[in-house]
Amino acid sequence: MTATATDLPPMRRLKLDDRGNGILLVTLSRPEVMNALDTATLEDMRDLFQPLGRDPGGWRCIVLTGAGEKAFCAGGDLKERQGMTDEQWRAQHAIIEAGAYALMDCVVPTIAAVNGVAFGGGTELALACDFIYAADTARFGLPEVTRGIMVAAGASQNLPRAVGERRAREILMTGQPFTAQEAERWGMVNRLLPAEALLPAALETAARIAANAPVSVRQVKRAVRYGWSTDIVQGREIELMAYNATVVTEDRHEGVNAFNEKRPPVFKGR
Repeated sequence: MTATATDLPPMRRLKLDDRGNGILLVTLSRPEVMNALDTATLEDMRDLFQPLGRDPGGWRCIVLTGAGEKAFCAGGDLKERQGMTDEQWRAQHAIIEAGAYALMDCVVPTIAAVNGVAFGGGTELALACDFIYAADTARFGLPEVTRGIMVAAGASQNLPRAVGERRAREILMTGQPFTAQEAERWGMVNRLLPAEALLPAALETAARIAANAPVSVRQVKRAVRYGWSTDIVQGREIELMAYNATVVTEDRHEGVNAFNEKRPPVFKGR
């Protein structure tokens, strides 16, 4: 199945760019407010990623970035939230949860290309992706405790898995921002790049992933995600279940045949 952006629902705040070969570039597109997350953006995130939690639809890798040169995402739009009742706040946050959890549950591999400031929900969205590339000028932060709330789009779980429990407590309890260099040193960011090289590098990695057998890549994602949260014995069982799901595919035959015939494989995702 060949995926195209026309197969996706219409978006109000996200720009969808089909880069070919099953690669989708998703851009948070509110540069005038540093791509802050308003309700419409979060509804777009939910509507885009929830279906991809069930069916990849032919997509092989997704890159998430922000519009403009200043910000990946400055976090929740507090101007929109000004004056909300407790009930309205909770109702909006249910949409935040749906969008962030849908990104985490997406079966398609996801790469965050953090091109600038990523605060609050911006850092949470980056952490919700499979891994992060960042511009060397990017800055991260989870300042929710300085606003009388706390993280609630997965960061209390994703951050400790990225930087360790003690480091995560410090970040989450102080609300202090940190640099891209620190994020890389702590293991949260995979690669640091000059700003102009960031998106090309993320797309190049996306192309490498997209060239591999899609079922195999998705099963790797499944095995790591579910195996990580259990003990090693259960993790091995999850790994074997994921492996066996690849054995019955046409792509497994194609991969072996291509190796023996000394040619590049042509994987079809089945």
